[in-house]
Amino acid sequence: MEPLEMLSNRKKNPATKINRNSKLFKTIIKAIQEKKGENIVSLDLRKIHEAVADFFIICEATNPQQLRAIGESVEEEVKKQCDELPYKHEGYQALQWILIDYVNIVVHVMLPEPRKFYGLEEMWSDAERMEHEG
Repeated sequence: MEPLEMLSNRKKNPATKINRNSKLFKTIIKAIQEKKGENIVSLDLRKIHEAVADFFIICEATNPQQLRAIGESVEEEVKKQCDELPYKHEGYQALQWILIDYVNIVVHVMLPEPRKFYGLEEMWSDAERMEHEG
C-alpha cells in the first residue's frame, strides 16, 4: 500500500525532541479523542534504529465518514494549536487508511479491516506501546 512507501522518502528530524508530553503529541491525541477515534495506541519508536519516525499514533474509525473527520480534525487542531502543517498526507480518496506525516510523528487513522490486515503494532512490536483513552 502506498502510505508506507512514502515514509521511506523522508528523514526524521533529530533536532526536534518529541515525547508523549510534547504539544504536538498531545494535540494529535486530543483531536482523535474529540472525534471518537477508537483503540488509540502510540508506539514509541525512538529506540528502533530503522524507524522512520519517533512515534506512530494509530487509531480506528468505525466508518469512512468518521475516518475523514478524524483526519481533518488532527490536521486542523495541529495547525491551530501548534502552527504546523503535515509534511504529507494520504488516503482521503480511498478512505480506508489515512496517513498524516508530521515527520517525527506519523498518524495512522484506519478502518478496522486494514488495521488488522497490515498489523502495524505487530510489525513494530519492539516499540514501547501505550494505549490512550478513546
